[in-house]
Amino acid sequence: MVAIVTVLFAFALGFFLRNRISAYVAYVAIYGYAFTFQTLYLLRDWVGGDHSAFAADPETIPFDYLAVTAGIYLIGLVLVALGHRLGTKRRTRARAVDLDVAK
Repeated sequence: MVAIVTVLFAFALGFFLRNRISAYVAYVAIYGYAFTFQTLYLLRDWVGGDHSAFAADPETIPFDYLAVTAGIYLIGLVLVALGHRLGTKRRTRARAVDLDVAK
């Protein structure tokens, strides 16, 4: 779920929002909501006996889940930065034609 949210929103937020900080805050808010919902969904399955996302032992810290979600989060931040860079470049592109005669 967080991967889908990252693909759908990260680049677009960076591209369309003029303020980079606003794009980051919006991405963090959307990612936080999706991460919470995904974790709840996976925990419900884990309590039901599915151990594909988390280990069967409740004392084990799920570092693999942390690594995957942190990696997706960082990729999203990079996509926001890339989108902002391309959006800024597109908005500040020279729109006038230079009609001076070349010497």
